[in-house]
Parts: sequence; structure tokens; C-alpha cells
Amino acid sequence: MAKISVYIIAYNEANKIKPAIASVINWADEVIVADSFSTDDTVNIATNMGAKVIQIPFKGFGDLRNHAIAACQHEWIFSLDSDERCTPEARDEMLAICKANDLNGPIAYFVPRRNYFLGRWVKHSGWYPDYRQPQLFRNGKMRYDLQPVHESFVADGPLGYLSNAIWQFPFENLAQLLHKANRYSSLGAEKLKDKKRGGIFKALWHAKGIFLRNYFFRLGFLDGRAGFMIALGNFIGTFFKYAKLAELQNDWQEPVVHFDRLSEMGVANIRNPEEKCMDSRLSGNDEEGRRE
Repeated sequence: MAKISVYIIAYNEANKIKPAIASVINWADEVIVADSFSTDDTVNIATNMGAKVIQIPFKGFGDLRNHAIAACQHEWIFSLDSDERCTPEARDEMLAICKANDLNGPIAYFVPRRNYFLGRWVKHSGWYPDYRQPQLFRNGKMRYDLQPVHESFVADGPLGYLSNAIWQFPFENLAQLLHKANRYSSLGAEKLKDKKRGGIFKALWHAKGIFLRNYFFRLGFLDGRAGFMIALGNFIGTFFKYAKLAELQNDWQEPVVHFDRLSEMGVANIRNPEEKCMDSRLSGNDEEGRRE
């Protein structure tokens, strides 16, 4: 049976990393946490659970994943994010693939994900089966481009799909949703800087389209409060991505006051308040002297 490595990318994920590692540590042949110099307890938790921690400076998600893959030793690799949990059913399906190790079969597999958000499992909104890049693949057969966010992959062979889903818990609260929208909109603006033009009206147009797609066309309204917040979060992220893009492309700067031109602006003299106070005292003393 071919061996399998698991890598988990993390940054300040002390609240999430423990159950992620626990879902793979007892059956994977190697568990690597690809950390980007977390300042919380992420590294200590991962080390104490038996995972190998490597430090990778964050230069974008594509670069981060490529470095994590390079650290993996075994023939198959399973990519897990810190907010994801491998289920027993997905584990058994992956181990069966490793056991068969069919050289004529797919070299990479998409893995379905079930998302839990705001107290319910999300069944619509484009969040199920919610495939991202292939998460199970042969070592040396897949790599990522160097985009800062929403990185693409290149696979050297046929692709397959797992039947059993893993779980994802994307946000602990709405504050995290807004934090991600802010972070990803900044990374997205950088990605588009040399490709598209930004602008406030363009931001509103794209954001409106994203909201309508998620809430109506992807049946987000059937997911209740979770569906509405998913659509709204995508609206916010998309709006600020194009607004920040305009900010990057225009390089708006504050106007500079040239103090040697203040007299031309009607300001004859700028004086320290303490000097003004001293002048008032002196003029008061002169007035008293005249009265005497």
C-alpha cells in the first residue's frame, strides 16, 4: 500500500488546528503543518499532537502550497485546511485509493466539502459539493501557480472525484467573515492590478451580480440566514476588491501643504500658542504701567 502525507496550511489557527490534526494524525503516514510564523499557540498545539511544523513566509497561497508539497515525503498527498475535518468515510475512500495505487487511474481527486455555518449545514449557495482544487493527488503530479489568492493548479494527468465529503467550518462568527472579506479583497485587488480597471460603480456592478448569483441563482435563499450572509459576504468582498483596485491604480495621495506659501494663502504668521499668551501678558503689563 502506498503511503500518504497530509499537509495543513495555518496562520494563527490555535482555535481550529487541533481538530483538523486529530482527524488525520492516527491514519496518515505523515502530517505536516505549513505555518507562516503564527503568533498564537498554533505551533505548540501542532507539535504536541505529533505533527511536523515547517515555517513558510507568506507570499501568496500558490507559493505556500508549493512549498508545503515540497516538504511531503510520500507518494500520495492529502491537502487539508485548518478549518476542515477529514471524515471517516472520506478517510476510508482515500486509503482504498492508496491501497489500489492504480498507475492508470486519476493522478488527482477533487474532494466534496460540507460546510457548517451559522448553526446549520449549507446545502445550496454554491457551497455544496464545494470542490476547490484537487485535495488528494500523487506527489510530483500537481503544482500551483503563484497567484496571491484563488490560485490555480496544473495536473499532469487525469482527474477524479471522491464520493464522500469532508467537513468545513469556515467561520466561527460573522467577524471572521468580514475579516476574510477584507483580506481576500486586498489580495484580489493585487491580483487584478495589471489586468482590469477598478472603480466604485464597477465595484457596485460586480458586487450586485455576485449577490444575485449566490442568493437567487444558486438558491441561497433556501439556506436561510446562512444563505443570506454568504451572499452578503460575497457582495462585500467583491465590492471592496474593485474599490481597492481603483485605489491601487490611482495612487491617491493627500495634498501637501507648502509652508513657504502660507502667506499667499492669507496666513501672515504661524505662532506658538505659548508665545501668544506671553504677548497678551506683556501688553497687559504695559497697560497697567500707563495707568500708574
